[in-house]
Amino acid sequence: MTDPILTVKDLSKTFGAFTAVDGVTFELAAGSSIGIVGESGSGKTTVARMIIGLEQPSAGAITCCGNDRSHPSRATGARRARAREAQMVFQDPYTSLDPHQTIHQTLAEAVRLHETNSATTYSERVQALADMVSLDARLLASMPGHLSGGQRQRVAIARALAADPRVLVLDEAVAALDVSIQAQILNLLADIRDATGLAYVFITHDLAVVRQVTEHSIVMQKGRIVESGRTADLLRNPKHPYTRALLDSVPRPGWTPARRAVPVVEPVA
Repeated sequence: MTDPILTVKDLSKTFGAFTAVDGVTFELAAGSSIGIVGESGSGKTTVARMIIGLEQPSAGAITCCGNDRSHPSRATGARRARAREAQMVFQDPYTSLDPHQTIHQTLAEAVRLHETNSATTYSERVQALADMVSLDARLLASMPGHLSGGQRQRVAIARALAADPRVLVLDEAVAALDVSIQAQILNLLADIRDATGLAYVFITHDLAVVRQVTEHSIVMQKGRIVESGRTADLLRNPKHPYTRALLDSVPRPGWTPARRAVPVVEPVA
């Protein structure tokens, strides 16, 4: 059995007296995908930020690609090495891109930071990334302000892939998009994983999304994992009342807007 590409063990994060993450543990196999599900304030984004080094854990350990990543990297070389292990795609495609750079310039800048294959020119690598996310020459020459939300998120994904990471952390990466565009991006992510063997950590509040893109899921409430397992099993037969409440809030035939709010379910001590 091969070692997991990512291991998170007893991870905790406090901000003053507030505990945002409390004892989170999971593993991610190479090429697989795990969903971290919970409503706003559950701690899932804080977990994502600790994985890629934007936040330092208060306790616990993170191992990625066999390297201890429990603390943010300080030196430039160390940060770039870490970036080639794990990259993050953020929720808002409208603010994550430089409005003063064309899409080609944005991707070229990322390629220059991370490209190690001297046989590939920067332009060739930019074109390969653009092809991977279905961006044509017209879009590459455009400014971010001229692109739709779905197109901008494709750019954000391509920029993350420029580092050739082993793990891609997607923090509510389709939440700001309408349903039809969400489906396109999710299909794109599935195709990329098939082509590259990337492993995904998919952060979301939407159980309908994890059904489509993950094999395993964990459900977080108030910083703790309250349920975990294979995604299909978890969605078919949830054990925890909070997971059932999240499922009840997913629109389906006969669903009414009054059911959108997730009921308050106190975590079990």
